[in-house]
Amino acid sequence: QVQLVESGGGLVQAGDSLRLSCVASGLTFSAYSMGWFRQAPGKAREFVAVISWSDGRTYYAGSLKGRFTISRDNAKNTVYLQISSLKPEDTAVYYCAATRLWGLTENENNYVNWGQGTQVTVSS
Repeated sequence: QVQLVESGGGLVQAGDSLRLSCVASGLTFSAYSMGWFRQAPGKAREFVAVISWSDGRTYYAGSLKGRFTISRDNAKNTVYLQISSLKPEDTAVYYCAATRLWGLTENENNYVNWGQGTQVTVSS
């Protein structure tokens, strides 16, 4: 049974930094590209970033590039999302997801496994 478990969310102030973690089990982690998505209240879920399974290439949503950094540690079956200079508009539930698709994709329909999410709330 595949499980993705996010952690690291919480209530922070604008300007703070945060690192989210997602631990995977039940799959060959090194064979999956891993993505982060987020869903703000009343909005659709949106793509944040993805890191490839093969060579560590990354791709970010254009509007978020610069403050978000995705990384992975295959030895720990963990993918991370570092967020700096947090803004109130970053408030959302953050989800990690896994895909076997070759290449980097921002289409959530290409992701087959999802975590339950971790809440990030940024106060002004």
